[in-house]
Amino acid sequence: MILINLLPHREEARKRRKEAFQAATLASALLGLAIAGAIYWGFQMLITDQLDRNAFLQKETQVLEGQIKEIASIEDEISALRARQKAVEDLQSDRNLPVHLLAELVKQLPDGMFITGIRQAEQTITMQGVTYSNEQVSELLRNLADNTPWLTKPELAEIVAGSNFAAVQNQRNPRPASSFNLRFQLVRASDAEKTIAAANAAAPGGK
Repeated sequence: MILINLLPHREEARKRRKEAFQAATLASALLGLAIAGAIYWGFQMLITDQLDRNAFLQKETQVLEGQIKEIASIEDEISALRARQKAVEDLQSDRNLPVHLLAELVKQLPDGMFITGIRQAEQTITMQGVTYSNEQVSELLRNLADNTPWLTKPELAEIVAGSNFAAVQNQRNPRPASSFNLRFQLVRASDAEKTIAAANAAAPGGK
């Protein structure tokens, strides 16, 4: 017997192919969504981990900044203590500076010069005197600059001719004289002692 299929088999086949395609498309979309979700979740985990590390680093940075401030404060206190210690040491070592000042002036003052006034303001010494010649003033400036570790940086402020002081001091041979005004620096004892020690070490036979 001959069987004749009257059903539209082509339509059925097309429908099955269409359904298969839609199923494959849906499966692909679901797979893509799953992959995208996995990637998104992975990135979120990385971002979360990075944020946690950033928060940890910020916290540690704040701790370190606090420690740095404490260290800076301690260093400032140490510097202040050292400054006070040096000031005390300078005061103790500078007690004999007036003695050195007068002793050095006696050594460095040329013959025939007279000191009429002297004043000290911290390390600056201002001195007034009378001289018979400008050469004596030049000699005094050289002596103060080169021949003593206790006095330095001499500067001549002024020299005025016509002083009567010399005539008063030397009635038998009155000569015209000039008054002068100069200033120089008194070296701290610690610095002068270093200069003296260096000079002794550089001298022949020095230790």
